[in-house]
Amino acid sequence: MQITVTLFYLKRVNLSIPIITTTFVACNQKTNKQMSDFPNCSACDSANTYFDGTMYICPDCGSEWSSNTDETADDTPRDSNGAELADGDSVTVIKDLKVKGSSMVIKRGTKVKSIRLTENPEEVDCKIDGSSIVLKTCFLKK
Repeated sequence: MQITVTLFYLKRVNLSIPIITTTFVACNQKTNKQMSDFPNCSACDSANTYFDGTMYICPDCGSEWSSNTDETADDTPRDSNGAELADGDSVTVIKDLKVKGSSMVIKRGTKVKSIRLTENPEEVDCKIDGSSIVLKTCFLKK
């Protein structure tokens, strides 16, 4: 879709002189797609849709839908460096962590042996000093 804009200089009421004529091509700066490349609205079938970074939006009817075709969910647990974690791995704590509900502090550099993965890919179950604790994977490195 092209939009042409002309700016006029009005010297007097009856006289207008064009100063600048510019043509714009409507596109999304994040994806560099033209508006014609976006899908039509599923609710009202309007071609007037745009992508806001996470979802497609139709300003005519207000409906929003996600673009799951480009993104795939990765449910593999990863440590703070991006390495995949598996059951039985040994990891090291990268930051001092206070344990909620206890006066115990897990010191930086503590080695944790034989971790167990949980249903949540951001958490692992382990034993430290005889206590069973769930740790966030962002505080661990392989």
